[in-house]
Amino acid sequence: MEITPGNIMLIVAILLFFSVLVGKAGSKYGMPALLAFLGIGMVAGVDGFGLQFDSAVQAEFIGMISLCIILFSGGLDTDFKKIKPVLAPGLVLATLGVLVTTVLTGVFIHEMMRVLLPEFAFGWAESLLLAAIMSSTDSASVFSILNSSGVGLKQRLKPTLELESGSNDPMAYLLVILLISVIESGEALTGKLFFDSALTLVMQLGVGVAAGFAIGYATVKIVNAINSSNEFLYPVMVIACCFFAFTLTGLCGGNSYLAVYVAGLVVGNSKLALKRTITTFFGGFTWLVQIIMFLTLGLLVNPHELLVIIVPGVLLGVLMILIARPVAVFLCMAPFRQFSFKAKAYVSWVGLRGAVPIIFATYALMSPQV
Repeated sequence: MEITPGNIMLIVAILLFFSVLVGKAGSKYGMPALLAFLGIGMVAGVDGFGLQFDSAVQAEFIGMISLCIILFSGGLDTDFKKIKPVLAPGLVLATLGVLVTTVLTGVFIHEMMRVLLPEFAFGWAESLLLAAIMSSTDSASVFSILNSSGVGLKQRLKPTLELESGSNDPMAYLLVILLISVIESGEALTGKLFFDSALTLVMQLGVGVAAGFAIGYATVKIVNAINSSNEFLYPVMVIACCFFAFTLTGLCGGNSYLAVYVAGLVVGNSKLALKRTITTFFGGFTWLVQIIMFLTLGLLVNPHELLVIIVPGVLLGVLMILIARPVAVFLCMAPFRQFSFKAKAYVSWVGLRGAVPIIFATYALMSPQV
């Protein structure tokens, strides 16, 4: 069945209905709800009930809007007082951790494909691109797991993981764009190229943080000055400011995802009119966009196409869980003595991947040379 304007409301209603039911059943048995939503999308696709959806452009757009809301909501619910003591380890994980994970995973992909599937063997740029796509932890998954598990974490692990997942997308994004441009142009991975990329990263981070703070404070001032008798207009204004943060930051050369997270952090830690109404609205809205995003990404995946690469895919997952992520975490957190061995091991385990890598993969899909 093809998705058309005439049947889209019925299809969305059915998918949302079953997503809620399966998500509830999955949480009862310890299965992450977001994984259940992804599975429903795959079952509803061409290999299941026959829904045809193969547009990487539309999936990227839906994912972009969804991540914008998810990151803003994550910042909105984060107490800055809890994040302040872990700024250093969180930012090191979000930058150096992503880079180390990319290098280790890229080397493994390059060597593994030469041995297991020589007909699909990748060059170094392609191997590193695949690794960069999977290098960042997923904010939607991390926020969802930490907020719904009810587990009491010590040594400030929760804010550390939230800060990492909310701020590591810029590094992964830069690596993905850099490697796609290298493949498209045929350039070599030279020192000058990496130096220019480092400058770009610094600019993206600096502009992203500055724009996030500026638009966050402006949002607080605007919302507090509305003075409307209709309380439901307040969340609408906050959404508008959230989208302003995303788009204006991109136009200024900064990282939009980081700016949105910082803006949410500023708004959530300020005195705000009808703050309870706004946070409650964003709580429900975030779950809605998460469901839509994972359903869309599930529809984009055709299970029969996974059979060829299931063995290297599983091996790659095992490597990232047991080697690449732990090595990156223990290396990055070595200078921070406040974290015990068990705490570092826990951070290694919560290297959740989800929507962000799939959305980054759509960038590669949209490139004719990749």
